[in-house]
Amino acid sequence: MSPADFASFSNNAVAAASVVYGLAMLSHVAEWAFGRSLPVGEAVPARAADPVAVPAAAGPSYPSAEAGADEAADGGEDLATRSLRVEVFGRVGVALTVVAGALHLAGLVTRGLGADPARVPWGNMYEFAVAGAFGVTAIYLALLRKYSLRWLGVFVTGFSLVVLMLAVLLLYVPAGPLVPALQSYWLVIHVVAAVIATGAFTVGAMASVLYLVKARAERRGEAATGYVARLPKPAALDRIAYRVHAFGFPVWTFAALIAGPIWAEYAWGRYWGWDPKEVWAFITWVVYAAYLHARATAGWRGKGAALIALVGFATLMFNFVGINLFGSGLHSYSGLG
Repeated sequence: MSPADFASFSNNAVAAASVVYGLAMLSHVAEWAFGRSLPVGEAVPARAADPVAVPAAAGPSYPSAEAGADEAADGGEDLATRSLRVEVFGRVGVALTVVAGALHLAGLVTRGLGADPARVPWGNMYEFAVAGAFGVTAIYLALLRKYSLRWLGVFVTGFSLVVLMLAVLLLYVPAGPLVPALQSYWLVIHVVAAVIATGAFTVGAMASVLYLVKARAERRGEAATGYVARLPKPAALDRIAYRVHAFGFPVWTFAALIAGPIWAEYAWGRYWGWDPKEVWAFITWVVYAAYLHARATAGWRGKGAALIALVGFATLMFNFVGINLFGSGLHSYSGLG
């Protein structure tokens, strides 16, 4: 295949990934919509004739077969059937997310092969956006089983869909050669670390937002039905957010404060130059360091810690969007002129 063929395949793969992300999001929406009327309880054990097992830890909790023992036989059967239907929608959503992630990765790889000469696929704002969205999906799928994160699926798929749509509609530029400053193996090291950390911080921010929503609902004593009722307990959401941020922070430290300065010395002859991108990367690092320090030493939990994490995410997004699009420093690589 020629570079033009790879570039065309990349565009088609990104478009296909967007469609599948949309289908995955709709499947997760259906999962929660059909589950609104179900009381919160234990998972329904799979019957012998059921093609899909229903483990309690895989997603939201649903009523047990015993919970419907006092109902009429047909009512209990209806409850079990609805619970199984909701479980199937959730599993279909995860399967579609895996397919979308594979298409997303294929589009990212072939984007680099579509340049002449071939290169890594993150040389402009469009490619940064596609790579960053893939990082979010990859982190979610990697942690899905360990932390039973299916309740986050609708937000992850929606986020990736929106980012890809905006990238295609507003940021797209044809594949081309790298600018001289980016022609370094440090581009691979620095950006891969930044993408991993960004994915972790994004998942952590989603968990922090949902913590605030869940904690508020419990304080107000809202009914135990619907999406919010089937989220993990606030303490579990807070713990998940902390663990994901704790994973992302050392990776960001390496990307922003080690690999970045080394590459800057290689490209521009200095380790630090107070460039806007460098400054905001450091600000992001300081905010997340404050979050982890407060959790570890001051015993911060709950709302205060979640708000600090969201401030950190806001600085991360400004660094990625604001500086790339509107900044005028040495890191202006948007490719949009």
